[in-house]
Amino acid sequence: MKADPGLYAHWPYGLARERPRITWPGGARLAFWVAPNIEFYELDPPKNPQRAAWPHPYPAVPGYSTRDWGNRVGHMRQMKLLDKYGVRGSISLSTALIDHHPEIVAMCRERNWEFFTHGIYNTRYTYGMSEAQERAMILDSIESIERAVGCRPAGYLAPALSHSEVTVDLFAELGGLYTCDLFHDDQPTPVRVRSGKPFVSVPYSLELNDTIVYVVNKIEPRRYGQMIKDAFDRLYAEGADSGTVMCIPTHNYQVSCPHRLKAFEEALEYVTGHRGVWLSTGREIAEHYLAHHHAAAVAAGALAGLPITVSA
Repeated sequence: MKADPGLYAHWPYGLARERPRITWPGGARLAFWVAPNIEFYELDPPKNPQRAAWPHPYPAVPGYSTRDWGNRVGHMRQMKLLDKYGVRGSISLSTALIDHHPEIVAMCRERNWEFFTHGIYNTRYTYGMSEAQERAMILDSIESIERAVGCRPAGYLAPALSHSEVTVDLFAELGGLYTCDLFHDDQPTPVRVRSGKPFVSVPYSLELNDTIVYVVNKIEPRRYGQMIKDAFDRLYAEGADSGTVMCIPTHNYQVSCPHRLKAFEEALEYVTGHRGVWLSTGREIAEHYLAHHHAAAVAAGALAGLPITVSA
């Protein structure tokens, strides 16, 4: 049995005596961000022995064309809805999309959306890569975004959630600030990386991820909308004591289906209708936390027992 990678320590949530209070800009209780996964899937990707890209043999028309619908139709629908409620997306980007659909990148740039990296193709996985190969893949995706939008990405979500033991270390060493890959808390938390640099996990919810909701848990749209409202109510109440984070990860081929979008819209209307909500991006949350709360969290024991170098 392999040892725990030691990225973070056990640090109980909700105990004020152990966690320093988090404050958000403007006195907000809750930082709210939406993470549209804008991905590119190959019709016939290279085979990976650990995981098949499609349940159908080549040509996998149902899966491929559904995702193509998302980039042709679903994205436009979701973008218009986020515009309506003043929410800037934080795009989990398959960077191959820069070449295949540059018009989507251009529209998101016009709206000052954030771009963070989700690898190159969502049909090519980290499984089986050497450290050098994974580093090259992450660096390629970082540099592709920087060339396309003029800004180096701050965050990383592994392609198709495929990780290695060094994924977080590699991204930090390549200049990253935050990971979405840990799913372990409702507040940002310090993460130990082997370089010793300050690095943070920004909450990214699998429970509210529309693919998990619709495909894995088979929940109906009305119930999904209520789940978002219920999650918000709990996090908003707890945020009165110390700032919380709420993330809704979406996919343009899921949430934007005509019969599903209304539930998402009603949930957005509900969330944005409250005072004390910071409509933010993943980068903004990470940068604020690193600037104002990271050092205090480390001093209070967020990484207790883990080897870490804390920068001044």
